Amino acid sequence: MEQLLHYVWKHRLLPATELATTDGKPVEVIDPGLHNHNAGPDFFNAKVRIGSTLWVGNVEIHDLSSHWKVHGHDKDGAYDSVVLHVVGKADCEVTDSSGRAIPQLEIAVPQQVSDNYRELMSEDRFPPCHRIVPSLKRMTVSSWMAALQTERLERKTADIRRRADMKDGSWEEACFITLARNYGFGINGDAFEEWAAHVPLSAVARHRDDLFQIEAIFMGQAGLLDEASIPERYREEAVKDGYFRRLRDEYRYLAHKFSLTPMDWRRWRFMRLRPQNFPHIRISQLAQLYHGRRMGLSALTECGSIEAVRALLDTHVTAYWETHYTFGSESTRHSKRLSAASLDLLVINTAVPVLFAYGRHTSREELCECAIDLLESLRPENNRIIRMWRECGLEVRSAGDSQALLQLKNEYCDRRECLRCRIGYEYLRGRKIDNTPEEV
Repeated sequence: MEQLLHYVWKHRLLPATELATTDGKPVEVIDPGLHNHNAGPDFFNAKVRIGSTLWVGNVEIHDLSSHWKVHGHDKDGAYDSVVLHVVGKADCEVTDSSGRAIPQLEIAVPQQVSDNYRELMSEDRFPPCHRIVPSLKRMTVSSWMAALQTERLERKTADIRRRADMKDGSWEEACFITLARNYGFGINGDAFEEWAAHVPLSAVARHRDDLFQIEAIFMGQAGLLDEASIPERYREEAVKDGYFRRLRDEYRYLAHKFSLTPMDWRRWRFMRLRPQNFPHIRISQLAQLYHGRRMGLSALTECGSIEAVRALLDTHVTAYWETHYTFGSESTRHSKRLSAASLDLLVINTAVPVLFAYGRHTSREELCECAIDLLESLRPENNRIIRMWRECGLEVRSAGDSQALLQLKNEYCDRRECLRCRIGYEYLRGRKIDNTPEEV
C-alpha cells in the first residue's frame, strides 16, 4: 500500500541493511524531506546520497514503478526535480520530461508495521489504538494534545475569517455570526449561522436602544413571525396573542424601511430539542445581549479573565418569553438564563476562537495567549467522546485537552488517518502494550 510506503519513508523505518538503487548504487538517506499533501512530488527538499553524489531535491513514491507513467509524471515538468523514485516494486525504468533516467530505490514495508496497520484498520472499538493509550509517555501525549489544540483553533480561525470576508471584512459581524452559530448548540448551528447572516447589524444598530424593535427584527429575520412557522395546535392562540401581533406589525414596518428579507423558517429544527433550546428562546437571549451592548468584539477583547467573559455572555429572555417557549403556548414562568455549562460552551466555541482569530488578524499576540489561557482555565467538556478517551486511560484536565481530543476524533480517528497521528505512530512501530504508564 502506497500510504504505508509514505509512512516508512517519512519516519525512516528503512531496512537495517545497506540501501541501493535498482542499478546497484549505494543510497544514504540524510533527510527524507517535507511531506507534501498537495499536488506535486510527495516529499520536498529531501537529501540523499546516491553513490558519491549528494542530491537535494524531491522524492516521489509509488507501489509500482509503472505508476510513474500511469500518472503522467514522465511528461510533467513539475516532476523534473525528483532525485529519487521510491517504490515497493520496480517493474520498469522511469524518466523525466527531458528523458533523464530517475534513480529508483526499492523498499519493503516492515512486516510489523504492516501487521499493526491491519490491526488498526480492522479494530471495531473506538479508538482503534485504545490498547496502547495507557502505556504512552506523558510527553508524547501532551505534545500531541498541544498540536491538536492549535489545529482546532486554526480551523475555527479559518471559519471566522471566511465570515469576515463574507461581510466585507467586518470582524464585528463575524463575531456576531460566530456567537449566533454556537447558540444553536449543535442541532440548529447551521440555521443560526444562516439567520445571523440575514441580520443587518448596521440597520439594527439604529434601533439598539429599543429592545422590542431588536427582537422584532431578530424574530422576523428568522422567519418566526410567519404564521406558518407556528405549530398548528398553537396557531389560533398565537394570532390572538397581542405580543405576536405587535412584533409582526413592527417587523413589517422595519422590513419595509430597511428592505429586509427573512430566511426560510423551515430551516429550524425542533424535533428532539429541549424547549429551552427552541430558536425563539435563543433569539430572545441574543436580543438581550445585543441590546445590552455585550456581544461586540471590542467588549470581548477587553475581558481579562474567565469570570469577565462569562459575565459578558450571561443573558436571559425578555418578559414574554419567561412564560412561553413558542408563540401561543403559555408555560410556567422561568427566567431562562443560560446554564453554567452552556456559558462555558460559548466561551470555548465563541470567545476563545474569536480572540485567537482576531489576535492573528491584528498581530496582537496577547489576544492569542488570552484565548489559550481561557481554554486552560476551563474544566473539560463532558460528552460521549471525552468519556470514551477517559475510559482508555487518557487524562483530560482542561477544555484545551477536550478540544484537542475532539479534533483527534473528527480529523484523524473518524477518517482512519492513523498514519498522520502520533498515537498511531506509536502503535505502528510496535510500542509494548501494558497497563503501566511510562514516565517521561
